[in-house]
Amino acid sequence: MANLFQQSRRNLARWFTLSMGSILVVFAASIYVLDVRGRLHAFDTELENKARVMAGGIQYRLRQGRLQPRLDHVPMLGSNTLPLDSKIAYARWYTSNGKLARFVKRQPPSQQLTTMGFETLTLPDSPTQEQSLLLRQLTFPVKHEGVLIGYLQIAVPLTSLQQTLDQLRLLLTLGVPMGLGLIALTGWWLGGVAMQPLQQSYQRLHHFTTNASHELRTPLAKVLGHAQLGLMPASDIESGARLRLEKIVHVTRGMSRLVGDLLFLARHEGRLNSEDLELIDLTKLVQELAWDVASLAQTKTITVDCDLPDQAVMVVADPDLLGQAITNLTDNAIKYSPPSSRVQLRLITQGRWAVVQVNDNGSGIPADALPYIFDRFYRVNATRSHSEGFGLGLAIAQQIAQAHGGQITVRSEPGKGSCFELALPRQTL
Repeated sequence: MANLFQQSRRNLARWFTLSMGSILVVFAASIYVLDVRGRLHAFDTELENKARVMAGGIQYRLRQGRLQPRLDHVPMLGSNTLPLDSKIAYARWYTSNGKLARFVKRQPPSQQLTTMGFETLTLPDSPTQEQSLLLRQLTFPVKHEGVLIGYLQIAVPLTSLQQTLDQLRLLLTLGVPMGLGLIALTGWWLGGVAMQPLQQSYQRLHHFTTNASHELRTPLAKVLGHAQLGLMPASDIESGARLRLEKIVHVTRGMSRLVGDLLFLARHEGRLNSEDLELIDLTKLVQELAWDVASLAQTKTITVDCDLPDQAVMVVADPDLLGQAITNLTDNAIKYSPPSSRVQLRLITQGRWAVVQVNDNGSGIPADALPYIFDRFYRVNATRSHSEGFGLGLAIAQQIAQAHGGQITVRSEPGKGSCFELALPRQTL
């Protein structure tokens, strides 16, 4: 079973890593693509501004009825002006017919204009560069009063943009695997957290099944033994036949109580439905229960004292289940109290809580046993385990209290008795 939990934990961690890792990779790729587009758009805008500055410096003259550009005063293209920007790889001017008229820094491979708009080019001859030099080229028409004068073409190296994107790729290359590693560790941790309640539930179920099997094994063996004696020859069993049948009936009744208690615990797991609850007077209920247990206490010469408030204490509860819980606590107190002692049944209010206290002068409970006193089939020691019962009474009482939104606590000192407190939310009228 431990391997099954480990396998389930690995599967949870694997699927968590795959799902979250896929989201991370898609997110990183989207970030990279959007960043490239944004930076390239900014780069193109800057390049276009430079081109427009150059185009704005062009002067025109009318020759033979046609406008002729004067490029001498154009930044970079002009012979008498300073370069507009040393980062510009080249600048070229084409006539309105698309023929090369002037260029700066780099001569084009063709004398005829072939492209328009933005274009990314790889510089063919860059022997000193560790990687190919990329250029961003812009070619746009220059017009004067709607008349096409020529075409201006400039190009700028993409080195700065490449370096920025290289850094971003390096960051993503290192960051994404680290992120996947963290996701895997988180998935493994979350898998452990998710499996913990299942493991605890399985352990409780395993413990419950083991105890139930152990408790049922003894009465079944007794029934089998008495039944086998009943199959012996009549002469051998006449004297003890009735006694054996009575023992079978007694054992069977005990098994019936155990099965009933187990069914009760199984059916009333969790909070009760609101339609099963009703507003009841807890003072009246405790008074009626005290009368009922008084006869049981008299058989052990134990006196049951009842201390109740004068006014009604209202709670929302299932009266049958709540009565079962109080009866279990009272029976438990009577069972472990010495003869001629007293058991006190008391009802008080503490803030918004109604508290039923059951005090006894019995043997008490050791401190190391208190954390387990409400566990199913738990019995403290040999003295208590020799008594009748299967160790389910307190577990049932606690489950009923929790089903009503309340709780049961216990204070005990060995040799001086115990005090069980059943606290329920009190309703104010």
